[in-house]
Amino acid sequence: MTKKVLSVKCPTCGERFNYYDSEFRPFCSERCKLIDLGHWLDGDYAIPSEEKINGEDNEDEE
Repeated sequence: MTKKVLSVKCPTCGERFNYYDSEFRPFCSERCKLIDLGHWLDGDYAIPSEEKINGEDNEDEE
């Protein structure tokens, strides 16, 4: 049976690795996976929304 090979760059550190060999994909290691999770938890990554938060009014829309 032929082993699948897909060389990709880790989104955290940029290191090239075989996608199918990593149990932490799309990351090369658990460390890179946890770094990315930390960015999400710190609010570094955010998905913009037009919804009001906690009843705040958007004064620009008036």
